[in-house]
Amino acid sequence: MIEVRGLTKQYGNVRAVDDLTFTVQPGIITGFLGPNGAGKSTTMRMILGLDTPTAGSALIDGAPYSSLKNPLGKVGALLDAKALHPNRSAANHLKWIAQANGIPTSRVREVLDLVGLSKVASKKAGGFSLGMGQRLGLACALLGDPEILILDEPVNGLDPEGIRWVREFLRALAAQGRTILVSSHLLSEMAQTADHLVVIGQGRLVADSSTYDFIKQNSSSHVIVRASDIDVLANSLADQGLVSSRELDEEGRERLIVEGVSTDQVGQVAFSYGVSLFELSERRASLEEAFMEMTGHTVQYQASLKQEGA
Repeated sequence: MIEVRGLTKQYGNVRAVDDLTFTVQPGIITGFLGPNGAGKSTTMRMILGLDTPTAGSALIDGAPYSSLKNPLGKVGALLDAKALHPNRSAANHLKWIAQANGIPTSRVREVLDLVGLSKVASKKAGGFSLGMGQRLGLACALLGDPEILILDEPVNGLDPEGIRWVREFLRALAAQGRTILVSSHLLSEMAQTADHLVVIGQGRLVADSSTYDFIKQNSSSHVIVRASDIDVLANSLADQGLVSSRELDEEGRERLIVEGVSTDQVGQVAFSYGVSLFELSERRASLEEAFMEMTGHTVQYQASLKQEGA
């Protein structure tokens, strides 16, 4: 388990992390989200003892990272996939890390197999593509078979197959009871991967909740309904004080969009007025929409879409 309590980091006049408190529980994947400059990387560095907090603490199973006797066996981290010697082969890069930490070199072959780099194990890491570099970084994080994983943008540069592999692999590790903290700007991927979200903006905690609750609480949803008599249904909903609008689906069929109501309520109204339903579903906003709703005011740099002369 990772425990962050009152964590603060001051750089001169800039407070990169401001009194941050959250817990990362084992057995689930916790997504760590925030706009650029929100303080995510600084927070991860303090958890790993790479930066010293101005105030507060970050503990790994009740102890600071610096006091761990077998750090790679407890925590695996990927913060910068480019942090390697470009003239070393992938295998040799992993071997020196393994030897420096008392890990059997036989583990090198295992992690290369896990991340799909066995065929390029003898190639210089400096010639790797961005995606291959990410895979090597993941191999480093997995080298000690750790209980806890801290990953900063682990799918950066990966192709769709690689992204899916990371997602399924992290789920399998979480199912084993491991603690996983992962940051990503690919919000659509986080929506499929993370069970829980810790969201920060300008160094402060913005949200700490399940992914489902975060989307539900920070975005609107509406009901899509297609019926045997769309006019009767629209009037029936209006009789109940429910406002609907109309749209055409992909096949040109008319359907109603009903805001601020559940599928149960719409179904009950249709039943009461004898209207047969052909479609009844809920359309919930995406994690991206909820994220922008919650953090838009904390973005450090904002671009305008307004064009000159408009």
